[in-house]
Amino acid sequence: MSASTLTTQNFTWHIASGLAPSLRDSSQFEGLLLAARDVRRNAYAPYSNFLVGSAVLMDGNLYRGCNVENASYGATICAERSAIFAGIADGGRSIAALALTTGPQSGTPINQRTPCGICRQVIAEFAEADTPILIDAGEGASYAGEIVSLEQLLPWRFKL
Repeated sequence: MSASTLTTQNFTWHIASGLAPSLRDSSQFEGLLLAARDVRRNAYAPYSNFLVGSAVLMDGNLYRGCNVENASYGATICAERSAIFAGIADGGRSIAALALTTGPQSGTPINQRTPCGICRQVIAEFAEADTPILIDAGEGASYAGEIVSLEQLLPWRFKL
């Protein structure tokens, strides 16, 4: 899946082949990943036990979010939307980069670590096609994770 790599101060990222995401904010990728890993500890997922953390860089500010489940399931919110909505509440409107983590374990296939469809569409509302999405590989992995673009995650997104 990887066509190239990006090395930051402490991490090496796999950049997915195909459309290359913009790496204009790569100096902040480590902080985004660490913020996502940190906020994951606050996730509330008693039904699925699938804890997720996310951090988003919007208009120069960092916002964090975690998934919060509810017995009615429909009231559940994903980590990515939680972080984005926090940014929106603070006046943010443009996503520069987003990171997410689904856990400390490594070896989980990428299709089990990517944002859900609803989150992809919400990301698309506030991001450009080349916005980098950082998908954590887990703390025990030999690399930090994959960097994909919004275009790769949601190539035919709905847009008015």
